[in-house]
Formats: sequence, structure tokens, C-alpha cells
Amino acid sequence: MTRPTLSRRDLIRRLGVGSAVLPFLGGLPSLASAPGVPKRRLVIVFSPDGVVKKHFWPAAGPLAGSGLPRILEPFAPFVDRLLTLKGLDNKLRGDGDGHMRGIGCLLTGIELFPGNIQGGSDAPAGWASGISIDQEIRRHLQAAPDTATRFGSLEFGVLVPNKADTWTRMVYAGPNRPVAPIDDPYQMFARLYGEMRDRESMHSVLDEVRADLATVAAALPLEDRRLLEEHTALVRGLERDLAVAPAAPTHAVPVLEPGVVEQNDSMPAISRMQIELLVSALAADFTRVATLQYTGSVGQPHMRWIGVDEGQHDLSHQPDSDEGAQEKLTKINAWYAGEIAHLARRLAETPEPGGDGSLLDHTTIVWTNELGAGNSHSREDIPWVLVGGGLGFQAGRAVEFAREPHNRLLLALAHAMGHTALERFGNPDYCGAGPLTGLA
Repeated sequence: MTRPTLSRRDLIRRLGVGSAVLPFLGGLPSLASAPGVPKRRLVIVFSPDGVVKKHFWPAAGPLAGSGLPRILEPFAPFVDRLLTLKGLDNKLRGDGDGHMRGIGCLLTGIELFPGNIQGGSDAPAGWASGISIDQEIRRHLQAAPDTATRFGSLEFGVLVPNKADTWTRMVYAGPNRPVAPIDDPYQMFARLYGEMRDRESMHSVLDEVRADLATVAAALPLEDRRLLEEHTALVRGLERDLAVAPAAPTHAVPVLEPGVVEQNDSMPAISRMQIELLVSALAADFTRVATLQYTGSVGQPHMRWIGVDEGQHDLSHQPDSDEGAQEKLTKINAWYAGEIAHLARRLAETPEPGGDGSLLDHTTIVWTNELGAGNSHSREDIPWVLVGGGLGFQAGRAVEFAREPHNRLLLALAHAMGHTALERFGNPDYCGAGPLTGLA
């Protein structure tokens, strides 16, 4: 097959195959609208309730040879692609309690609307009053044919509480427009690859399109054929994982204490399933912007699989002098770091479709939190850990800033993703100095 300018839909019309094969053709070089242009991808990961600072923040300077703090130890294989940013504060004030302003202003950089959601003794609040940075970047990318993708963005969740309030939403399509993450892997799989009647009678997506995929593969160049085979193999593996995943309980579900979700003990399995779906979506170029949200603000998983029976949020309120609670919180945050490191590993193992290196070389993972410290509800030193090479930042180091507003980092993320015309983001009072410097 020679290299004409051909869209995916043109190809399937020419070959007379069904549209069900479309999801498998994303990211193939011969069908790309701008061959040779490196892709840039951004994945923002959220975990709640602050961190144990003494086990989280490395000393400023090079990371190689200095040893990582306990919480960051899972990132040791990626130390040369790791960047930590300390001294960035969420300076937004206004209505809402610390957790609400923490998560609601985290990616929007702007205050919450007044509302009727009461948090503690603080003034009640509503939704955020502006768009989140991931959705602003999505809007920019979708406006150009060379960077537009099938979904624009994908919002993954892991045990996000099944209720809509300010504590559970960090992504906003605009003022008063929260975007709910999909925290059911079956639902996300169906969105990416086609409808399924139910989990128990799930038919193989590949079985239904096998003949059409063979027809398409025969008409593709060798490199595209190899990538198509890799992608279909990845989807087949996902189907196997989904098929053996724990089913929903069939017995009567007891009333649980607030904040404990019904599938608490399935959190590790759901996390890995969502990570596989996310890697698959990036490899297929379904999106170049994604979020992965673990629980919500005031997150209360009971991580019994690592020997912690208490709820995370309850532990986060204990004083720093409570060494037992601090040790358990350290283990909890190290578990989150391990999941994100697993995401980085899977991206590093996956070749960049039609390009050099791996997906991780062209993707930056940003791990953050709504609080700097859980027991004080402080929004100073909000955790920001970056892994990967998608944004062109200088990695392998720990950087400290002098109480800069986090809006400037949000602006820098947009610029690194090509949205350089964006001069202000969120509350303009906190980004007047422009994008955060010292990153590249």
C-alpha cells in the first residue's frame, strides 16, 4: 500500500468493512494526519488527603544518587525521568472547606461558586467557577486537525464515591460543569471498544470484528500491521482481565459507614484494570489528555491489602506526633506511588506508535493531591510529582520554589502541551507572572 493521505473512515469504506474496526485503527502511522510530528500527552493522577512530608519530599537538587524518600521509592527505576516540585501553593480562598477548595480549585485555579454544600464550619459552596486545565488543553488540541483525537480526553476513576458533590469532582468542562470520572472498568471498556450487554455475557469485541480486521491488516504497510496486531493483542488481554475480575456482590449489601465504598477490597484490581485501559487508549491515540482519580477528596479507603485497617481520611487527621498513624499514611501514599509507577512502567514497555522510543517518552504523568498535609488541611506545598518525557521538562531533579501559586504550573502545563497563546488561567491574580519557569 502506497502512502496516500487517507482517513480511517476512507479506508474502511474503500475496503467495505464495518465501522466496528475504527477503534483499532487509531495511532497507525499511515493513517495519521501529520506524520512525523511527535505526540505530546498529559495524564494527571489524583490521590487524596495530603502526604507525610518527611517521607515524601526529597532534598532539592539531583535525584540520582541521593536516594528517594520512602513514599517515592517505587519511582526508583524512573529517577532520571522524575521531577518533584515543592513550594507551589493553592492560594485560592472563598467558600468551601479545605478539602472542597483543595480538589475543586486544584485543576481550575479559580474559586468555587457559592452554594449549599456544607463542609465543616466553613461557608457552604458549590461547583468550581471555571474550566480545569486538562479540559482547556483538550479544547485547544481538539480545535486543530493534527492533534484532534476520538475522545479529546478520558476521565478514569478508581472507587470515586457514587455521589456528585464538590468533594468528588476535580475535572470541569467550564463554570458549574463538573465532569464525572468513569470508575467502572467495564463501562470504560465499552466506551472505548463497543457496547456489551452485561458483564456475565460479555462477547469478545475481537471475535465480532476478526474478519474485518484481517481485511484491513492485509491492506496496511508492514509497520502498521505490526502495530495493529499489538493493539488487538492488548485488547484481548484486557478482555481476559475483565472476564476474571471480581463480580459485583449478589448478596444483600449492608449499610456501611460513610466514605467506605462497597468494593473497597477490589481497589487494587480496579486500579490495574483502569491502568491497562488507559495505556491502551493512549497507544491507540484515542486521546492525548487523561485523568486518573483515586477516590475523592476526603478519601476513605481501608487498605487492608497493605495491612492498614483504618480509613485513610481518619488517619490523615491524626497529629504528626502519632507515629503509628504516620507510618500507615506513609504506606498508603507509597501504595499510590506504586500504582503510578506501574502506569509509568506500562507506558515505558509500550512502543510509541509510528515514532521513536516508548509511550512514556512522549507522555508526562502528573501526580498531585488536594492538600499538602491532611491534619492541618494546608494547601501549601501541594504535592506535584512528574514522570515521563512528554512535556520536555528537565527531569532527574527536585525543585523548590518560594511559595509560588500553583496557577503558574497549570499555565506551564498548557504551554508545554502547545497551548502557548494562553496567557492567564483561573484567577488572574495568581498567574500574572506567567507560566512557571525553571522547568525546561
